[in-house]
Amino acid sequence: MQIEETGLDGLLVLTPKRFGDERGFFAETYNQDTFAAGGITTRFVQDNHSLSAEVGTIRGLHFQAPPRAQAKLVRCGRGRIFDVAVDIRKGSPTFGAYFGIELTFENAKQLLVPEGFAHGFVTREPGTEIIYKCSDTYAPDTEGAVIWNDPDIGIDWGLDGDPILSSKDRVAGRLRNLETPFVYGGTQ
Repeated sequence: MQIEETGLDGLLVLTPKRFGDERGFFAETYNQDTFAAGGITTRFVQDNHSLSAEVGTIRGLHFQAPPRAQAKLVRCGRGRIFDVAVDIRKGSPTFGAYFGIELTFENAKQLLVPEGFAHGFVTREPGTEIIYKCSDTYAPDTEGAVIWNDPDIGIDWGLDGDPILSSKDRVAGRLRNLETPFVYGGTQ
């Protein structure tokens, strides 16, 4: 497994090795021992699989607050996404900074999003499937979000038109108004 740093503490790009022949390929996308050897100690307890039918669908920027905060290991099972994580940890030297990467079935890259980051993505192909592991189960009472087009963050989503958004994502607040529950180096 290739592990790359992103410049945002704890946010990593992981690329598993693919072993292929005329039949296709095999890839180990998660192995607790391999992760631990690479310094990754996150324990995952839930797997999610989502489908976005249309190009330009944005989901995010979402997080779960402590005590149910989630780290995520995100990959694209079919299609193509631009995946984004925003540092929302109070006191972080990179607070408000984002990292974005294209995840595709073909490139096999995964983004490890630690607790303390808001996460989102935009689909670049129809029928895109996203598969991700979470370090805690879904807890709707701890959900939080930052608006996808927050000018203080300045994410270039690469959209050709208006995005397809959920009603919740349309009304999420700005980062400057967020009482973040995350503190750099720990949680409150």
